[in-house]
Amino acid sequence: MLSSFFKLKELGTTVKTEILAGITTFLTMVYIVVVNPIILHSAGVPFDTVFIATIIATVVGTLWMALLANYPIAIAPGMGLNAYFAFSVVGNNTNIDYRIAFGAVFVAGILFVILSLTPFREKLIEAIPANLKHGITAGIGLFIAFIGMRLTGIIVAHPDNLVALGDLHSPSVLLALGGLAVTLILMALNVNGALFFGMIITGVIAYFTGMLKFGDIVASPNLPKELFIFGDPITAFTDVFQYGLYAVVFSFLLVTIFDTTGTMVGVAEQAGLMKGNKMPRARQALLADSVATTVGAAFGTSPTSAYIESSSGVAAGGRSGLTSVVVAILFIVAAFFAPLVSAISGLSAITAPTLIIVGSLMLGSLSKINWNELDEAFPAFLIILTMPLTSSIATGIALGFISYPILKIVKGKYKEVPILVYVFAVLFFYQLAFLPH
Repeated sequence: MLSSFFKLKELGTTVKTEILAGITTFLTMVYIVVVNPIILHSAGVPFDTVFIATIIATVVGTLWMALLANYPIAIAPGMGLNAYFAFSVVGNNTNIDYRIAFGAVFVAGILFVILSLTPFREKLIEAIPANLKHGITAGIGLFIAFIGMRLTGIIVAHPDNLVALGDLHSPSVLLALGGLAVTLILMALNVNGALFFGMIITGVIAYFTGMLKFGDIVASPNLPKELFIFGDPITAFTDVFQYGLYAVVFSFLLVTIFDTTGTMVGVAEQAGLMKGNKMPRARQALLADSVATTVGAAFGTSPTSAYIESSSGVAAGGRSGLTSVVVAILFIVAAFFAPLVSAISGLSAITAPTLIIVGSLMLGSLSKINWNELDEAFPAFLIILTMPLTSSIATGIALGFISYPILKIVKGKYKEVPILVYVFAVLFFYQLAFLPH
């Protein structure tokens, strides 16, 4: 029955192979159940709320991908998007708490679902210049790595230079650097689940050095007490207008669209599932992350995305949605380990190496930017530079979209700029000039 439903014979795989692939993917991405609560807790969101919402969103999106699209691709709250939520949307706005911000994520999710049901999403992706896409990915990577270093004290505030090297003798910094070294060694040795096992080893070191303490390990999941953390869907939409969160909604929408679509196409291509330049069952696959984003926001987590870690499962032989089903089941099991995860999340040095390494991997996009053309390179550079320095992904995207058409016009290449980019440039300029940010 499993074989026929997931078309295992047609895809050249077996139930055993798919199960092993699912376990592999799970091990490479399970760090998100630890890292996501840490990042969102800094915005005031209760740990238990984020923990269970992360698992709900992951299970919903991944099962949708498995059962309706039949792809070995996992969905979970996206790295970078959670940082944007915590440090830019909530952290930089004293009048916006996390409930209002989750309402903005919910609105973005609804719009995301609508776009996924129409051809507009594909047209939007095609309209955005490739160098801006690469700049956004690299900028988010740099921002994430910066956050990892700051949380552990590797980098500290400085009155003159803004940032400076922290105390390398402090226990937190030493643990983070040790965990970083261990994780990098595991990755260099091509160990599946290196990020996860790196956190485990770092946690063991922290435990035996007295830095990590915990009581219970397993407990019944603390299920959500309310369906909509922000009140109700009507409130979510009215708050967007009341607090001028248009740029926030647009930024969530934009980054999620590019990140997810690029990841899906990349993993599908790696698995040999592409038909020419087209992705079969693309609409069902694209709906997975948009539905998961909407559901996740309702319970209390940042937008979801397709996980590039899914490529590890594909490398292990995963070719169908059965791989994703296994991932979803394992995340349900993880829901029973909240006390252990809560203890680990209280010590940022355990998870900081993961943030730094994920950030470095995202910087691979730098090699794809056309640095020889100023009108292509400088907008991307502006995005990369301003994201970490302003602690705002939205600001970085805005400056990139504004500078791109200006440089193209000056060089007489205004016809190369899609109409949608001109529209985005005007909207972003208005937001930066006249709206709070």
